[in-house]
Amino acid sequence: MGWNPYNAYACDTVESQYHSNAQALVDLGLDSLGYEYLNLDCGWQGTARNSSGGITWNTAAIPNGVPALGKFVHDLGLKFGVYSDGGYFACDTVGGTAHFLGSLGFEMQDAATFASWGADYLKYDNCYAVSTTDFVDFDPPIEIEPHYTTMRDALSATDRPILFSACEWGVQDPARWPASAVVNSWRISNDIGPPSSWDNIFRIVNQLVPITGFAGPGGWNDLDLLEVGNIGLTMAEQQTHFTFWAAAKSPLIISTDLTEISEEAVGILTNTRVIALNQDSLGQSISFKRRYTNDHDVWAGPLSDGSMVAVVIEMQNSSRAITFNLSDVGYTSATAINVITGALLGTLENSYTSTFDAHGSLVLKLSNPVIAPQPTFTFYDAAASGNVLAGGASTRIVNNTITVVGFVGNGGTLEFTGVDGGASGGTKLLSVDYINADFTPTNTDCSNCRNAFMSVNGGTAVQVQMPLSGQSWDILFHGYLVSLSGFKPGKTNIVQISNPSAYTPDFYRLGVAV
Repeated sequence: MGWNPYNAYACDTVESQYHSNAQALVDLGLDSLGYEYLNLDCGWQGTARNSSGGITWNTAAIPNGVPALGKFVHDLGLKFGVYSDGGYFACDTVGGTAHFLGSLGFEMQDAATFASWGADYLKYDNCYAVSTTDFVDFDPPIEIEPHYTTMRDALSATDRPILFSACEWGVQDPARWPASAVVNSWRISNDIGPPSSWDNIFRIVNQLVPITGFAGPGGWNDLDLLEVGNIGLTMAEQQTHFTFWAAAKSPLIISTDLTEISEEAVGILTNTRVIALNQDSLGQSISFKRRYTNDHDVWAGPLSDGSMVAVVIEMQNSSRAITFNLSDVGYTSATAINVITGALLGTLENSYTSTFDAHGSLVLKLSNPVIAPQPTFTFYDAAASGNVLAGGASTRIVNNTITVVGFVGNGGTLEFTGVDGGASGGTKLLSVDYINADFTPTNTDCSNCRNAFMSVNGGTAVQVQMPLSGQSWDILFHGYLVSLSGFKPGKTNIVQISNPSAYTPDFYRLGVAV
């Protein structure tokens, strides 16, 4: 927890702004709540090393020098973070032309310098990682992990405890290196901004879906800097953003001008109940439970006291009532506390309806639960011989073990035949296993997700928005839940999957609860 200038000042932060924001962390009482790191970002470095090869600072931005700035920060009782880059040059906001110094090839020397300056934290970026002419590369032809292991070892050799934060933008799926063996936190995505937007948040939320289980004490998924206090998000969106980041156990690094921040934004950042979710000693992230496409998401995870936190996100840009079904987190009833407001809600039975602001959220701490019976699914393989693949849909073998059906959409269709609708038909809960590695660092109509349209027995197709399963086309997502109507009694039902204008995920199997 702490402060970083990037979303407020980009790479143009100067010494006086570092001073004023460090002082504001203390004056606003943020330091006492855990916001203890005051971190540098791009623009502090010089563009040429000194005669002994040491890293230099930008004297126009930091006229009194980085060591003096570190002392100022420490004298306030805060911890001091520095920034560097695992490439030939560091990142900038002028198209790569600034050529601020990077640490590639100078890891031991720079780590020793940072330690001598009293650094407590290192944010390590990924620009110019391939060559002196390749500024930003989201698909580099080299493995970037060695850049981080080299700096890890260099930091370790200083004998100073320095928290190591990898800013590799989610490139090459760092959670699966595993990054937890290399760094203390790793970025899972491209930047959240600036500018801030709800689309950025949605893109990052989708990218978190398959990797929540890789984080834990000592190594965290970093969803990027906070946008609380910045223009571009409503207060409701800022609240959702903050509470989701907190419950996902992401670092909470404020990135706004604290000398100009509103009381409402301070109120979001200082909510001790939400902060407690983030700092919970169990250290387990919320995980994806259910998506009601174009309606709301449900995420949940355990806390150290045996309770559960459930986060419901309004995906529509409108204020309305939403009903949270406790079965989506495996309960039929539970005692609930509204984490944002602190309101005691008593015992909830089966569901809870609340009014949401546009892109707002509901965060509940649930205890004393009654566990819901788990549905039993009958599974149907997508590649089974009786199914109908048309319009270019085809099979492929994954990991020499399973067969999936891909090229569904853009004219390709997949029909599951002979599906059992049970004795009464009607609406059924389906569980879908699929692969979606359509990773993107930019915002699209479905950033880090793909849409499938599913229909039963020729009925109206239902849009089903399916997040990433990973960053390679051999990683399955198990158990995506969706309810579909139109089933007939018996084993004569047909479930069709299509998309008229884009590709769907690749499908392994479909389960139907009868």
